[in-house]
Amino acid sequence: MNKRDLSSLSISELSRLFRARKLSPVELTKHLLHRIERLNPELNAYLTITADLALAQARQAESELCSTKKSRRDRGPLHGIPLSLKDNIYTAGVRTTAGGKFLSDFIPERDAAVVSKLKSAGAILLGKTNLHEFAYGVTTNNPHYGPARNPWDTKRVPGGSSGGAAAAVASGLCVAAIGTDTGGSVRIPASLCGIVGFKPTLHRVSVEGIVPLSLTLDCAGPLARSVEDAALVLDLMATPRKGEVSFATSLARKPKKKFTLGIPKEFFFDILAPEVRSSFDASLKLLRKRGFATKEISIPLLNHTESAGNNIAWPEATRYHQKMDWFPKYSADYGEDVRSRLEIGARVTASAYLEGLEQRDEFIAQFHSVLADSKIDALVVPTTPIAAPLIGEEATTIDGKDHSTRALLIRLNRPANLAGLPAVSLPCGLTSSGLPLGVQFIGPGHADSRLLLIASMFENSVRSIGFPYL
Repeated sequence: MNKRDLSSLSISELSRLFRARKLSPVELTKHLLHRIERLNPELNAYLTITADLALAQARQAESELCSTKKSRRDRGPLHGIPLSLKDNIYTAGVRTTAGGKFLSDFIPERDAAVVSKLKSAGAILLGKTNLHEFAYGVTTNNPHYGPARNPWDTKRVPGGSSGGAAAAVASGLCVAAIGTDTGGSVRIPASLCGIVGFKPTLHRVSVEGIVPLSLTLDCAGPLARSVEDAALVLDLMATPRKGEVSFATSLARKPKKKFTLGIPKEFFFDILAPEVRSSFDASLKLLRKRGFATKEISIPLLNHTESAGNNIAWPEATRYHQKMDWFPKYSADYGEDVRSRLEIGARVTASAYLEGLEQRDEFIAQFHSVLADSKIDALVVPTTPIAAPLIGEEATTIDGKDHSTRALLIRLNRPANLAGLPAVSLPCGLTSSGLPLGVQFIGPGHADSRLLLIASMFENSVRSIGFPYL
């Protein structure tokens, strides 16, 4: 086995090698820790590297998987697989900063629910990844721990808030990662770093033990190099539903009918960089060639999702920081952008917050009604209107008009969060300067398996035409 190839193998490939005794979890873990030691100083993807813990877990996995038949224990597809965790996820005995200055030495006494599940499955923790401070932004330009950098161009952001997680996956510093998504924080970095990011239906994955941003909107989800890998990780994270097969199993099922994808008339295509539009149009052609039907639909309330989401997330974030006695007590220790948003949240009126919740309910009802009436299986839209911006780039020009870079990155991701819908971003092309672009599929509530199948079919089509990074 060429060790240079190990960091690009899928979970299924690694699992087969473990069980054939052609590769050990210890060998793989040492290889990835060496890559982290070599590449992380520039990428700044990890804030904490748990080398001793990872090697201990790898030795246990090796002992269980490679022992005699009588004492052998196989915990499933993630057994011995090295992963990373976004650093707002509680890990017992391992510091959890949430990207905040005044939590630099905080060590939880318990694991988050999702960490407990991953440990039971025999997964290995390589470390905790960099994030936008308190998950409250989309660049991971962290003022306290330094910016995470995009592996495709280290002068550019990896996206956020799960930017370190995406950078780690894209550069082969872990097999897969766990991130969180409140307004696109899994899908934005997945798009900008050329990997897969999946946001499940709200409440499919427990967020217990994760430092919250918005209690109404928060989700946790996987970042991976393929849809299959994302599905395998999601199988361990999610709460099973009665009668539902595993997400990974659903990928192998042949569709009973031709899928129909909706293209909204509103919102998603109002502001797009020309190369994003061209890449999306090429993706549509590929989908139609693959046998998907497409239909233009109207969801008027899409135009209100940005303001509704803000009126919910802003005050909920501020209230949590107030309850923890962090804000305004430690105001001077927040980065300027996060502090200003917490101040905005303190000014949102109760009536504006309640109006946001009402608009959320109305949007959910309209979304599902339109998809049902039009017989649409999922929406297909761009993930972000732009490719990865430069670190510190506050404004981006599209068609001669300047736009807030932060607002652009979050813009096309907010609707799925607001309505608690499953959504997935996966690579669909490169810009002329070699930066990844993402396409996003958004499904109705609890259509996670269908959405993963649609994404997998598109991924296979993209690979068939030889995109270089798939």
